[in-house]
Amino acid sequence: MSLRKLAMTAFRCLLLAPFGLIAADLIFDLDSRWWWYVLPLAPAFAVLIVMNRWGGTPDRRPAAHEPVAVAPPVTGRWTALNSPADRTPSHGTHAYGQTFAIDIVAEPEPGARPRFRLLWPLARRNRDFPAFGAPLLAVADGMVVRATDRHRDHLSRTSLPALLYLMLAEASVREISGVGRIVGNHVVLDLGDGTYAMYAHVQRGSLAVREGDRVRAGQLLARCGNSGNSTEPHLHFQLMDGPDPDTARGIPFEWHGIGVPRNGEVFDVPAEATQETSQAPSPT
Repeated sequence: MSLRKLAMTAFRCLLLAPFGLIAADLIFDLDSRWWWYVLPLAPAFAVLIVMNRWGGTPDRRPAAHEPVAVAPPVTGRWTALNSPADRTPSHGTHAYGQTFAIDIVAEPEPGARPRFRLLWPLARRNRDFPAFGAPLLAVADGMVVRATDRHRDHLSRTSLPALLYLMLAEASVREISGVGRIVGNHVVLDLGDGTYAMYAHVQRGSLAVREGDRVRAGQLLARCGNSGNSTEPHLHFQLMDGPDPDTARGIPFEWHGIGVPRNGEVFDVPAEATQETSQAPSPT
């Protein structure tokens, strides 16, 4: 087990420790002080802080950290959110290999995507969002090393009460449950040269490939969904230096003809753009 994997396992165990201490107190009548129950949370968050700052980029890459050029993973009109063009780590943490990750939401026309509301509606159905069911395409020739779509697509978290529920309750449970519950349904491609592409929050039951399949750039992999730690149907895309997000570190990317769109930037991807050959070598 790698040191990074061990650290994430320790973090999740420490988050569970208060529940074990409460159970022990009830069973054995230990009459413990209240602070005894929350004591494990201090080292838990110390580990989390270290993981958030540990290893933003792979050691094997040069100081310049040249981005890997790949084809866009979608076609049509989309908007970028949480972009590494604005800051790194783009999602506020280096954990789970997401230093250079990006979120994108479909915007086929202005106003087509429901916006955040303060109180009502509390949640929306996935089919209200144009990203839901959109094709997700291979960004380069490669091999499928991870593919899962067993997690459900939940309702949106696009109101204040729903967002608070996600941040204060649901996200914590997913964190304890492991990275699979965080990224939800996902596909990981081995692009060769130690580079892996991950597509997260995939639609349940939409996989068009299996682990071990070889794919070509532009090939359909799955469809955009709302599984895992997600507020609305969208694609979370990232390059990393290993197939396991628990141990991987992020790798910078750029999309052919687009580069890296900034937060709020709307970009269009013609169908032929996804057919371009990536500069990342194919796996052997």
